[in-house]
Amino acid sequence: MPDRELIDKICVASKRMRHHIINMTYNVGNVGAHLGGSLSSVEILACLYLGVLKLNIDDPNWENRDRLILSKGHAAMALYAAMAESGYLDVNQLSTFKQDYSLLCGHPSLNGLKGIEFASGSLGQGLSQGVGTCLGLRRKNNSSSRVYVLLGDGECDEGSIWEAAASASHFQTNQLVAIIDCNRLQYDGETIQIMNMDPMADKWESFGWDVNEVKGHDIADLLEAFEFQSRKPYVIIANTIKGKGISFMENDYRYHNARLSKSLYEKALVELGAEND
Repeated sequence: MPDRELIDKICVASKRMRHHIINMTYNVGNVGAHLGGSLSSVEILACLYLGVLKLNIDDPNWENRDRLILSKGHAAMALYAAMAESGYLDVNQLSTFKQDYSLLCGHPSLNGLKGIEFASGSLGQGLSQGVGTCLGLRRKNNSSSRVYVLLGDGECDEGSIWEAAASASHFQTNQLVAIIDCNRLQYDGETIQIMNMDPMADKWESFGWDVNEVKGHDIADLLEAFEFQSRKPYVIIANTIKGKGISFMENDYRYHNARLSKSLYEKALVELGAEND
């Protein structure tokens, strides 16, 4: 069972991350931002940055670091919020999100922001990058670093995901951990209607992966899943809620990408409660 103090720490950070995401969205005005999938992936990224990833903030290119690839690049707000909570970013930088000349782009970019392994935004690419990174680590005789790739369930419609899944199994990339933010909604509706990929776990198992299905907002459940050491590529299917934490956004695909009026912004803040409770 994961440490209770760590669970509490991540729980508090997750609440602050939701505040950061709402603030970033409101600050960009009519441009809008990808709210739904950022909110659904909060606990996943909070667990990674505050309890799982082996990193060195003072040396972001440390050779023995773990690598994180945000394949669902539209969840950049959650990534930046987690980086701020872990000390990679000054919290004040979050107010520059999507502003001119900001390092905090709408999707992660290789523009000098420390801690970003790959630019992302074109869906279906991150798992292939993860396989390649594992093979690169193998050539460097680095067997201690793990490579984490965060995917969306809608993203798993992409054929390139399954090519990468087959390659990972074939090349025995047992340092690779994929996490699927399985919120069952994508840009224009329910995943089951657009491209039914159920049973998701069976598909990954058939490709030669170890599979663990968890409650994606349960920090203890997530941390325990991350502790598993596999001899195969390993996927965590995290069942989540799109727009998690704000009732009028939850399970509503229209908040995949949206803007917030002043009244909706204030309503969201009321629902989230005090940031440091």
